[in-house]
Amino acid sequence: MNIDTEALLMFAARREHIAQVIAPALAAGRWVVSERFTDATYAYQGAGRGMAKDRIAALERWVHAGLQPDLTLVFDAPVEVARARLAKERGDRFELESQAFFERVRAAYLERAAAEPRRMRVVHCGRSLSEIKKDVEDIVSTIC
Repeated sequence: MNIDTEALLMFAARREHIAQVIAPALAAGRWVVSERFTDATYAYQGAGRGMAKDRIAALERWVHAGLQPDLTLVFDAPVEVARARLAKERGDRFELESQAFFERVRAAYLERAAAEPRRMRVVHCGRSLSEIKKDVEDIVSTIC
């Protein structure tokens, strides 16, 4: 798939999700938990696929100007660890990408988290599930 098509599809789906789910929930005062948002686009389509950041930023301004998560959890693990865990599951076409692709994606997430430490928190996932769960609970408790 062409990178422009892929990015436009991601943002089209995101726009619809905002209109149908996120905006109404926020308007009603409810919390919204989402698996991925635009940080993922900067990582996957930007760093992973090579799309220019300014093109992603333009789509971001158009699709959800001013709407950003209050908290983004970046679940980080060395690429080898993540791939070993994913090997047990039936993945999508992204999981078929190269080691280098995922190294670029990981680096982009960590770079964004370092640039926005108040919003983005890194959870180190090369540890036991109970340790990871405790970190997530501690982080989420700071916003409750």
